[in-house]
Amino acid sequence: MTTAFELGSHLGSVAAGLMFAWALFKQYFPPQLRAYIEGYAHKAIGHAYPYIQITFPEISGERLERCEAYSAIQNYLSASASARATRLKAESVKDSKSLVLSMDENEEVVDEFEGVKVWWSSSVAVSRSSMFSLQPPPEDRRLYRLTFHRSHRELITGSYIKYVLVKGKAVAAENRQRKLFTNNPSSNWYYYKASKWSHVAFEHPATFDTLAMEPNKKSEIMNDLLRFRRGKEYYERIGKAWKRGYLLYGPPGTGKSTMIAAMANFLNYDVYDLELTTVKDNTELRKLLIETSAKSIIVIEDIDCSLDLTGQRKTKKREKDDDEEKVDPVKRMAKGGEESKDSKVTLSGLLNFIDGLWSACGGERIIVFTTNFVERLDPALIRRGRMDKHIEMSYCCFESFKVLARNYLGVESHPLFATVRRLLAETKMTPADVAENLMPKSDDEDEEACLEGFIEALEKAKEDARKKSEEEEEEKAAAAGEAEATAARAMTREERQLKLSGV
Repeated sequence: MTTAFELGSHLGSVAAGLMFAWALFKQYFPPQLRAYIEGYAHKAIGHAYPYIQITFPEISGERLERCEAYSAIQNYLSASASARATRLKAESVKDSKSLVLSMDENEEVVDEFEGVKVWWSSSVAVSRSSMFSLQPPPEDRRLYRLTFHRSHRELITGSYIKYVLVKGKAVAAENRQRKLFTNNPSSNWYYYKASKWSHVAFEHPATFDTLAMEPNKKSEIMNDLLRFRRGKEYYERIGKAWKRGYLLYGPPGTGKSTMIAAMANFLNYDVYDLELTTVKDNTELRKLLIETSAKSIIVIEDIDCSLDLTGQRKTKKREKDDDEEKVDPVKRMAKGGEESKDSKVTLSGLLNFIDGLWSACGGERIIVFTTNFVERLDPALIRRGRMDKHIEMSYCCFESFKVLARNYLGVESHPLFATVRRLLAETKMTPADVAENLMPKSDDEDEEACLEGFIEALEKAKEDARKKSEEEEEEKAAAAGEAEATAARAMTREERQLKLSGV
């Protein structure tokens, strides 16, 4: 009777023989013949092995870019299946707010989808390089391997993989660190690893809850943004690019930049702050547009000051001034126009940027213009379809004041609110000025002291506005009197000439 020890000895001998045969096969068989035999061997095993494997490499393509599918799978497994893994790896992934936990190499976890079990494993393909190569050694290639029973091929390849990719992208969007971009001068675009945009982390704390605006108007804007974000199928159905334009206009200090920050935080979008004066021509403008990502807000602040995009014809005096500036660089620099004179971006180029064929390159983008003087802009630039929604950022009303009082003083109501309501109806003050007056100047100031100081500021602003109005009326009256005196003198001269002529 064969003992266990003898059986183990036989199995060890068989294993050693197989390993020896495999070593001879790898060393002495020609590569072409070896590949031919290995192919048939895999087919033979496939007939008996009931499972299918799909690999998802980390690096793919000729440009050696990180595969989007690999990143989505990593995010999916970090949020779900990795909770069952025994060995985890913590990584700081680009654009993520926190560390990402993923399976360690050679680890395997089980996932389930519609009652079907699948197995995910993580492995590393170690790259080999010549010992005496002058080139840096290639990086190891990581991959995920999905294993499932062949009877569930259609379910896994059709529904499950799509589900994993969508879920992984959603997790990435939730954990994504939003960015604030600004365009680099084109002279720096072609250095090694240079890009057209540079960025910092977008950490502006403004939200619609803290934005000083009428509640109804605020709700209207938020609903409009939500409809846009969910409108991919709608825009495809009506045949329009998935983009929307917002024009924010109003006096300085009314919260236009704060509105943009609130929109970005509400939608979880990146912000591209486009400085037109550094863009040389329309071609560079198109290149910058192509380099922007989806889920972003492209901002051009104070567009009436960026370039001459008003569409108005130059007067003779203006043409003369421009000629003088070309000759005298001191005058050009004094007027701050040196950069804008170098730019050849035209109104037509900007219109194509926001509403032409190139505007459809990418989707889910919002374009925002801000201006203090909307009447200076060319009507073609701000018409509906380009700037779809016009939002007036006006002076502070009582509803906006209550938001600021809650933000800065932590009060929802106060006996002095009635006085504030009356004064706000009688005078104009921007939300920025209101916020400055409400902000405590020392630890000893309470909310009542701040409100009393704000009321004094309102009364002073009201009095200043009254004095300014009286001065303007006096200037108008003086100008009218001077005009009448001039007309009278002209009439007297005419009468004198008539008498001298003997008429």
